[in-house]
Amino acid sequence: MQTQQRLPFIDMLRGFAVLGTLGTNIWIFAYLGDLSYITTSNYSGWWSLNDFLRMLVLFLVNGKLLGLLTIMFGVGLQLKYQQALRKGNAWPGMYLWTIIFLGLEGLLHYTLVMEYDILMSYAITAFIVAFIIRLGDKAMTWSFYLFGSFHILLIMLIFISSLQGAMVSFNGMESIAALYENGTWLAQVQHRLTNFLFYRTEAIFIIPMNVFLFILGVKFMRNEVFSSTDKGRQARHKLFKIGVFIGIPLNLLIFIPGGLFDFPVRYLCAPILSIGYIGILGKLVEYKRLDWLWHRFADVGKMSLSCYVLQNVLASIIFYGWGLGLGGQLNSTLIISIWLALSCLQLVLASFWQQQFHIGPLEWIRKKTIQAMTKH
Repeated sequence: MQTQQRLPFIDMLRGFAVLGTLGTNIWIFAYLGDLSYITTSNYSGWWSLNDFLRMLVLFLVNGKLLGLLTIMFGVGLQLKYQQALRKGNAWPGMYLWTIIFLGLEGLLHYTLVMEYDILMSYAITAFIVAFIIRLGDKAMTWSFYLFGSFHILLIMLIFISSLQGAMVSFNGMESIAALYENGTWLAQVQHRLTNFLFYRTEAIFIIPMNVFLFILGVKFMRNEVFSSTDKGRQARHKLFKIGVFIGIPLNLLIFIPGGLFDFPVRYLCAPILSIGYIGILGKLVEYKRLDWLWHRFADVGKMSLSCYVLQNVLASIIFYGWGLGLGGQLNSTLIISIWLALSCLQLVLASFWQQQFHIGPLEWIRKKTIQAMTKH
């Protein structure tokens, strides 16, 4: 079983995924928490150029980079599992402390920064998958198909009900937007805590999908998908074809206005393109002239938690009323420019930080805290 050494492609994918999630979240920040701007439910016809640019970015990133990030968390779990096997440690054992800390990080991030935090959902998923892989390959394969089938069935039932007129409504977003436009930071914190269950609905809803994608990450790791071997290149070529010939056509459904395909694209079609991105990026990294760029993405990947939190903090400052107050003021071109600028800033900061310290600030806090907790 391979992975004694760190595989650079894994760090690069993780960095790409983290910066890509901001490509979705930036619209939530820019429109002050109004989720209707990442859906097509408000549109009955074709879009203006401004709306088309937004939908083009969302076609590329909405759900896709989150799916990729979820797969990479599964890869990380497998790396921890292999490390435990090599050292002869019990499993999940010490990894449970990592899960607990991840959940606490998510709770703090949710409360203080952003209501659509993903870390808490990942903590629950990691707990489930850690025990699944402990039961062996057969249990993992059964769980893979069981959770995957359940998720597909759930999405199809929602899609069928939407065909019969039961559409998701985003009424009441005006009051949320007003809070983020005019409210203080403390008022926003209070709002998140008061509406905890409402804002955690998606985090709970996607757990079956997360379990499926975590296990997919484990399987990819065990099948050397991220290695530089011929086996790895052949596997990535298959993923490339899946992404181009299946993922892209299915995700083009998002350009049909009216909201009918919002759910199935984000939660069913997007993960197909997520694995396609592994193949697409696998081909791109073979272009050695851009090695400097791939290394910058890898630096972000090595401190993905710190960068994930930082980008959301910076976006809050830029768009919310207690900061620069640009929310609701900018067109799509400027919003996309801010997303790219924040991404470039993190590429530079992560590179500088890695040269100086070799571990991200939040990663360092987690490491030291877990070390202190496990000594007692």
